Amino acid sequence: MTKSTWLEVALNGPWGRDTQPLIPITVPEIVEQGIACAKEGAAVIHVHAYDVKTGRQWDDPDIYARIIEGIREKVDVIVYPTLPFVGSVDLPTICTPEERFAAVEELSRRGLLEWSVVDPGSCNFALFSDIEKDKLGFVYPNPETHLRHGLALAQRYNFVPAYAIYEPGFIRLGAALARRYPGARQAIYRLMFSNQYTFGFPPEPYAIDSYRHMLDAEVPGAPWVVSGLGVDLRKILPYALEAGSHIRVGLEDAPLATDRTNLEWVGDAVKAIHAAGKSLATIKDVRALLPIRS
Repeated sequence: MTKSTWLEVALNGPWGRDTQPLIPITVPEIVEQGIACAKEGAAVIHVHAYDVKTGRQWDDPDIYARIIEGIREKVDVIVYPTLPFVGSVDLPTICTPEERFAAVEELSRRGLLEWSVVDPGSCNFALFSDIEKDKLGFVYPNPETHLRHGLALAQRYNFVPAYAIYEPGFIRLGAALARRYPGARQAIYRLMFSNQYTFGFPPEPYAIDSYRHMLDAEVPGAPWVVSGLGVDLRKILPYALEAGSHIRVGLEDAPLATDRTNLEWVGDAVKAIHAAGKSLATIKDVRALLPIRS
């Protein structure tokens, strides 16, 4: 079990402010909050770029570059982008793997990426509250062709694949396909819990135990992170930390319509890490855990 725990903050996510009112949208807002959270203890920062005119996600590599460079000009942290949220209102139809990873590839060419999202599986996105109103959710598709393309880019450009594990089978698929790309770096397994969505597990000890057993069987020693969407992880953090987890919090992951800021979520996670007797990982610690291969 690790004594050094890295903390990641996911600043905004695929939400508009109608869903998550406190998210930063403009480049200056994102940069400012990223720097503040880094100074509070987050060594990893995850961001979504936005079209300010529409208030919706816009995966423009130039916007991402401004965010990454703006944060890293002031603090040495890992800053990494997302992928287009296929199936959502912003991109309702499937695209090609090349289109999906276009911003990731361009940022990689510019030497700006250390990590990138590579989601190993598809799932239904439905809120319990919407089901009660008979409002339909949507399917978030991640075909195997997209996963293979992302892993091939990781192999070519030497970035760390960050897997979002919405369902347990994602671990098995992600691990099996990662073995087909031996030049790619070790993937991170980010376990996605929720209180508000119907996917996967709720944030409960039995869920941590189930995931740990599967991780031990499929990818022993791989780093894993508790995270989610529409979730408050605070009650489960002591159990997760004792089990050896790293932590992700922030307004992408928090309960929708939360009145708590990114800095407040980060502050609570820092307190939980210290209360568990763990040290807060520095950026040097994180990079040492996931070394760049020569």
